[in-house]
Amino acid sequence: MPNQSPAGPILIVEDDPDMRSAMTMVLKSEGYEVAEASDGREALDRLRKPARPYLILLDLMMPRMDGFELRVQQMQDPALADIPVIVFSAGADLERKVAPLRVDGYVEKPVDIPVLLELVGSRCAKDRSERH
Repeated sequence: MPNQSPAGPILIVEDDPDMRSAMTMVLKSEGYEVAEASDGREALDRLRKPARPYLILLDLMMPRMDGFELRVQQMQDPALADIPVIVFSAGADLERKVAPLRVDGYVEKPVDIPVLLELVGSRCAKDRSERH
């Protein structure tokens, strides 16, 4: 369990329902509150509601609105730009692909769960230390 839950849910943006469900189960088992979106458009709608997420876990390749477009729109909106993002995606050269997106971290698919939990935990610890 995290030492202190973040202020808001972690939003998982992933079009594969099995992957999204597995990530949700893992994060909930670690004590995190989780919300889900099946694509960038659904995620953007969620982001614009009052109960905004603490952190976004973002797949890049999705139908309707992909993760690249979601992140561009998020960065252009001052009310949403400061929500941290961790990307997970398949494909070569992920570091180069995510560089212009100014994300807080990335994990290649298939997602290594311990690595993902380390990134999420580090982000939570960083925020806790900045508040004190």
